[in-house]
Amino acid sequence: MSTLDQKSTSGIPFDPLDMNNYKVEKLKKADKAGFERMMEIWGGPLAILVFVLIYFVADITFLNEINTEGLKEDALKRFTDLGNEKFVRINYAMLAIFAASIILWITESVPSYLTSLLVIIAMVLTGVTTEKVAYAQLGHPVMWLNILSFVLASMLVTTRVAKRFALWFVLKFGKNAFGVFFSFIIINIVLSVFISATTAKSTILLPIFMVIAAIYGATSDHKNNFGRNIVLQNLFQINIGASGFITGSGANLLAGSLIAGAMGWTMFGYQDWFVAAFPLCLIFIAIGWYVGTKLIFPMSANEQKPQIEGGMERLSVEYRNLGKMTYNEYKSIALFVVVLLLWATDKQHGISQTAVAFMGAVFALLPGIGIIKWNDVDIPWHLMLFSAGAYTLGAGLEATDLPANLVDATFDYFGVSGSTPFWVLYLGLTFLMLFSGILFQSKTMRTLIFVPIAIGIAQKFNYPILSLAFPVALLIEHVYVLPFNSKPSALLYTTNHYSMSDSFKFGFTMMVISWFVIILWGETVLKYLGYTSNGVFF
Repeated sequence: MSTLDQKSTSGIPFDPLDMNNYKVEKLKKADKAGFERMMEIWGGPLAILVFVLIYFVADITFLNEINTEGLKEDALKRFTDLGNEKFVRINYAMLAIFAASIILWITESVPSYLTSLLVIIAMVLTGVTTEKVAYAQLGHPVMWLNILSFVLASMLVTTRVAKRFALWFVLKFGKNAFGVFFSFIIINIVLSVFISATTAKSTILLPIFMVIAAIYGATSDHKNNFGRNIVLQNLFQINIGASGFITGSGANLLAGSLIAGAMGWTMFGYQDWFVAAFPLCLIFIAIGWYVGTKLIFPMSANEQKPQIEGGMERLSVEYRNLGKMTYNEYKSIALFVVVLLLWATDKQHGISQTAVAFMGAVFALLPGIGIIKWNDVDIPWHLMLFSAGAYTLGAGLEATDLPANLVDATFDYFGVSGSTPFWVLYLGLTFLMLFSGILFQSKTMRTLIFVPIAIGIAQKFNYPILSLAFPVALLIEHVYVLPFNSKPSALLYTTNHYSMSDSFKFGFTMMVISWFVIILWGETVLKYLGYTSNGVFF
């Protein structure tokens, strides 16, 4: 039976070219089963057990022997205020909370925002940090940048600028299969500049590429390599596109904040991130297109031809239904161009990214001359609470200097000397950061684990902090191998255009290639820019 003959549950024939059929709320939600379901059930009890064992039972040598000479400023002040015995206890508490929170975030036994709330109150009750410090993380400058970025992104969605641009570009350049894939590469890159939420980008683009998949004969009942490619390429580009900009995702902003704090900076500069990350982002996307469409899922000549006559005309109708561009759309574009110019020139004028976003959001919301109303703004507060918990955890790590202590203890245990070559550390850290994306369900958690570890290792071996922490940060967005690796992965998997094995073949291949690319990038571009002062190998 063809897709055109299918019936919906209401008995109305299913129209594969109707974009309304691909709204997120109409997609079937995947129920957890097997190993994922087992993790969800046992994650809570395991987290409690781990917390109890570490905090009340364990006797950990490296936590008992605090070396005050190696403590950073925040941790040294905390040690001075509390004394040795109490400081040792908060180190146990910090490790217990850290381990338990990772288990809860990975297994999703409870919602991620609830885990963050548990983290915050646990750190207060155990004395890891003060109420003032813990609760203040919701007011962190990067938290404000996250919130204000959602205001600006909501402006683009509400005025339909983002949808108009995507439809226009596909209609303009998507005359054939190659043009379609090229169009989505450009669209994903442009939207990554404007929209910091990868899930929001997925929601905008999904109905468009699903209609195009149907035009080329790919449906949920009739999978083909065009359908596999169009969905998996978009998944890859949605995530990797975000890696080119520090404002591309909240995890990037967290990484920049952690590195800036270790470097003694106020904030990681937009330019500093962009000049090294954006070209790398383009290289990853180009390689991903070639590997997917030419090697893993090569398309036959027939699959590269439209299978439904007049299919693109339906997109034209959708585009024409948007009507002529409104005054508010023009204002939205102008405002975002100004915001981007100010972000891109932050080193020249000295205005922080948060302050720029603040000014843009205020103008967008101004009565009379603004663009949107507050009720039009879509801020995912559950993600904000999740981020606040992550920043509180980061504050606890600073207060106890736990990452540095863990690094010291690990290297001492394995007998790693202070003369360890830089390339060994670089390869090891980038490998762990990259391939941890297969197991973890949160970019923020991977950032919170591996960026501080990279910072601690750099400090232990007297290498520049940026030389290890920044390459690790550039790999945050590699979360596309399995459906549970990120929210866009989970969302696009429900399209039923590819199997988990399809996703793994493409995703794992790209991770292996990406590891070799980041090694080459460290030896060339990052060395030239001064991030890895001596390169990776030479």
